[in-house]
Amino acid sequence: MIIVSTDKNKLDVPFIQHFLKDIYWAAGRTIDEVQITIDHSFCFGIYLNDKQIGFARVITDYVVFAYLMDVFITEEHRGKGYSSILINSMITEPKLKEVKIWRLATLDAHFLYKKFGFTALENPEKMMEKKII
Repeated sequence: MIIVSTDKNKLDVPFIQHFLKDIYWAAGRTIDEVQITIDHSFCFGIYLNDKQIGFARVITDYVVFAYLMDVFITEEHRGKGYSSILINSMITEPKLKEVKIWRLATLDAHFLYKKFGFTALENPEKMMEKKII
């Protein structure tokens, strides 16, 4: 049975950190850093028979803007529709129903997010960033 939960107490932080530490967008993130990101985000865990198989989080003001981050399903559970279940749960979450603009960054999952209405930035020239590496 698949369940998506926003209960942070159910999250397996070592599991999340173990996955994220080797992925391109979060390489080297420590368990303490993962905990801080969880503490300051609206989080979603996805569970198969009570075992966590994926994770995602949203940074949001709950009205104007939401940014999806750290979305993943473990390798052995990919290709079964679980990513779609997770993303659908996020964008239909009642607490996020007022959000007007959703954004994310991805190198390799455009096909997945397009199913949920995500497109390339309409005006990327308006976007800026500051990186501290």
